[in-house]
Amino acid sequence: MLDYKTAGESHGRGLLIIVDGLPAGLEVDPGVINDMLARRQGGYGRGGRMKIETDRVQIYSGVRGGETMGSPVGMVIENKDWENWQQVMSPDKDKIIEKEKLVIKRDEKIKEISPRVTRPRPGHADLAGVYKYNLADIRNILERASARETTARTAAGALLEKFLSYFNIEIISHVLQLGPVKSSSPEVPFDQLKEKVVDSPLHCFDKDKENEMISYIDKIQEEGDTAGGVVEIITTPLPVGLGTHVSWQEKLDGKLAAALMSIQAIKGVEFGPAFDNAARKGSEVHDEIFYDGNEGFYRKTNRAGGLEGGITNGQPLQARIAMKPLSTLYQPLQSVDIASKKPFAAQVERSDVTAVPAAGVVAEAMVAFVLARALLEKFGGDHLEEVIRNYKNYLKQFPGGQQ
Repeated sequence: MLDYKTAGESHGRGLLIIVDGLPAGLEVDPGVINDMLARRQGGYGRGGRMKIETDRVQIYSGVRGGETMGSPVGMVIENKDWENWQQVMSPDKDKIIEKEKLVIKRDEKIKEISPRVTRPRPGHADLAGVYKYNLADIRNILERASARETTARTAAGALLEKFLSYFNIEIISHVLQLGPVKSSSPEVPFDQLKEKVVDSPLHCFDKDKENEMISYIDKIQEEGDTAGGVVEIITTPLPVGLGTHVSWQEKLDGKLAAALMSIQAIKGVEFGPAFDNAARKGSEVHDEIFYDGNEGFYRKTNRAGGLEGGITNGQPLQARIAMKPLSTLYQPLQSVDIASKKPFAAQVERSDVTAVPAAGVVAEAMVAFVLARALLEKFGGDHLEEVIRNYKNYLKQFPGGQQ
């Protein structure tokens, strides 16, 4: 079964990714992976970490001559900032410093960092994490809970998006809402949406709304605050029959929802306009079915978001995620020191004003993983050519050999 694991901390040596279960024969281009990593780092409103790191992937295993071998694919992304954090994050006991503050030099500026963190930040895993793992230092929690981990997911997702491309499946995300500024889902061809979104500073299709969003980000930044938003993830039409209705654990919408909700700061997921549909009558919600002798069964609308009964129905997947405002504020909220039990302003770590566009890129990676796994479960095969052959065989049951 297709699966992947990530390891690494925000200020550790780097991030590790192992993707297991890919068939042999898949073309692997590190440049394509790096392009997706760059998209994750972009977007208006990002913070200082994006200026430090320029993420580049190194392929360590599972690839020979530019193609997968069928064995696990190992990848590494180094943290350039590691040189400033070796005394704080070293795995060796005798190299960890015990000072209250550590002075480091970055970009010709002298800064102080706290090796040991005792002030939990509201909205983070900090306080719950130290209780769960019986720790006295919040840094052991925040380093892994950090959204830096999504860099590794994005690298895996780029690999899986390449696999999906052999089955004419593409994925793109775009920002629908940033703070109170809302756009609408554009009814345009996939290629047109992708072309405009990729070149946009906020990954937004509507240029006028994007300018309003940028102005809002500037305002929030001046206030030392953060902003959340809503991202829509769209695919090209998916094959009918991925997922199943027979078991709750195997429903594809459940798997997609779990994957998307696992992204840091994501607090809501819907397929199609689900929350709007809740206020409508059934006659206004469900997608009527039609038939054409050449094209087969089809629908004129996609209010279900491409899924019915936990199974893909041949339409594009349409999912939306709601991202809360980031928890680290430059005007920090009140908290209580876990060591002294005295009230303090919460610890400030490096942060963005907003990371909504980046969350969309990570969401693409998570959707790619779930779809790739579902496709391999249905069509199987140890080599890419075998998977493609099984897939084409399956399509023969549809009118004209099409899904």
